[in-house]
Amino acid sequence: MISKSKKRLALLLIFMMVFSFTGCKGSTESTAEKKGLYVPGTYTGVSDGNHGKIEVEVTVTANEITEIKIISQSEAAGVSDIAFEKIPQKIIESQSLGIDVMSGATYSSEGILAAVTDALTKAGADIEALKNVPVVKAAEENIEKTADVVIIGAGGAGLSAAISAHQNGASVLVLEKMSRVGGNTIISGAAYNAVDPERQSAQNIEDSIEKHFTQTYEGGDKLGNPELIQTLVENAYPTLQWLEGLGMEFKPEVYTVLGGLWPRAHAPAKPLGTGFIETYMSYIEKNSDKIEVMVNTEAVEIIMENGKAVGVKAKGENGEVVAMANKGVIIASGGFANNPEMREEYNKNWPSLANIKSTNHSGATGDGITMAKALGANLVGMEWIQLLPMGDPETGSLSGNIEQGVENRIFVNLDGNRFVDEGARRDVMTKALMEQKEQSMWVILDKHSYPTGDIKNHFNESIDELVAAGRAFKGETLEDLAAQIGVDPANLVSAVEAFNTHVDNKSPDAFGRTLYQDKIDQGPFYAGKRVPTVHHTMGGVQIDVSGHVIDTAGNVIPGLYAAGEVTGGIHGANRLGGNALADINVFGRIAGANAALQK
Repeated sequence: MISKSKKRLALLLIFMMVFSFTGCKGSTESTAEKKGLYVPGTYTGVSDGNHGKIEVEVTVTANEITEIKIISQSEAAGVSDIAFEKIPQKIIESQSLGIDVMSGATYSSEGILAAVTDALTKAGADIEALKNVPVVKAAEENIEKTADVVIIGAGGAGLSAAISAHQNGASVLVLEKMSRVGGNTIISGAAYNAVDPERQSAQNIEDSIEKHFTQTYEGGDKLGNPELIQTLVENAYPTLQWLEGLGMEFKPEVYTVLGGLWPRAHAPAKPLGTGFIETYMSYIEKNSDKIEVMVNTEAVEIIMENGKAVGVKAKGENGEVVAMANKGVIIASGGFANNPEMREEYNKNWPSLANIKSTNHSGATGDGITMAKALGANLVGMEWIQLLPMGDPETGSLSGNIEQGVENRIFVNLDGNRFVDEGARRDVMTKALMEQKEQSMWVILDKHSYPTGDIKNHFNESIDELVAAGRAFKGETLEDLAAQIGVDPANLVSAVEAFNTHVDNKSPDAFGRTLYQDKIDQGPFYAGKRVPTVHHTMGGVQIDVSGHVIDTAGNVIPGLYAAGEVTGGIHGANRLGGNALADINVFGRIAGANAALQK
């Protein structure tokens, strides 16, 4: 049965299209065959998504879209699932192409809409008319809720805090402004730094809590809070074990992640950060009587009573949401790497970042920092903004990055020459890249990183897929590769040979590089282009080791906690690669427990 609203919309569209047909000369043959809006049948449509082609199959009657099937797609699992579920549903419900994209899955949403548009074009539809059909929204309804702990943000910090709060006896409500959970965690490379005696000893890697502390402290130019750093490094491994106890799986080997300075990064068994989010959500779904997650619910204000945080006001899908907290409020809304205006306001250490793309999801706009500041929270280190030299040239994202680990690849500029220690700090590498022609470079590696073409990178993309899409290049010889990427072959060969010499003797090279494993000497050879991209904001709300938010006078704001990238003071001027996933889980777990135990 077609609903009355669908019938009204269909009649409106018929009227519009009839007017269009009578007002224009020379209609097409497909138009002449139509008795209504479409030529009935099933049509295939194809478009580009974020990670490849999206193919759909759309079935229409004369006046209605009746079915949309996703035939094939290669989008990131967990990240785009909601788009594939909701976009076809919304198109059918509204009989319109004028629907909003799903926040947090923008590229996939746009890809689905484009594929459906392609199919409907073949069905003889007036696409512009379909885009202008109004989408009926539900009536406004204000909601009031109460829980022991209310959390702003459903990324890694917020969800780990939710689980920890529940494990300590609290009921929990999580408010997420995007249309899906996961935040930056679900699209991250997901490296988790921890000193791990079992895994590291199996690989003959010497490490210690003291070394992790020193590298984190000195790697941040000694500007991080030593107490917070000590809390991070001491709790990283116990928190990893806590995650494993929840069902999280990590690969058996550790590695050195970009800018991590040491092989202590743990890779999840599942691609990107999906393993983290699936682990959190599995626990939450099993305990849904005590933990609720509301998406499309944007926190706008923290409610204070008698100097204590007691709740959150938010904008929901269909009205205002007031969420009261019996015990505490946790801000876990992430940083501001995707807020160009806020970056420009605080940036003191880089050229203008207004036009630099970001690796972050679209919701990383600093909302929690702004709300906390309005309450008198102290902000620390806001000028420290981290860039990576590893952005996709088109999107700024980390997808398409062909590296598998620091030890087995080099960077060359557009002339084919090396220009930096590829095992250095992230800011050092990025500053060096910014001095190169077009601020672009090629990552060069060989068969050691990809023994077969179906081996995937840290973003669930196989090297064969990347080559086929033109996002990576493959050559049987270095000269062949150089010709494909347009660099001087003599320079590239010389750069690789010099690198291989230092792999043999393990000595520091002219750039000070000390991290080596295999030579780059076995074809096929691969190259992937990369540019600077904004990745992490080290500054934010000041906290203590218990996760309490601190005000400008140095006092705890009662009832208010924070965890994750919304906080400042842990990483100083530069965050080590692999420390973020440890940070959000360690301090999410701490904030959740302390908020639950608040009296």
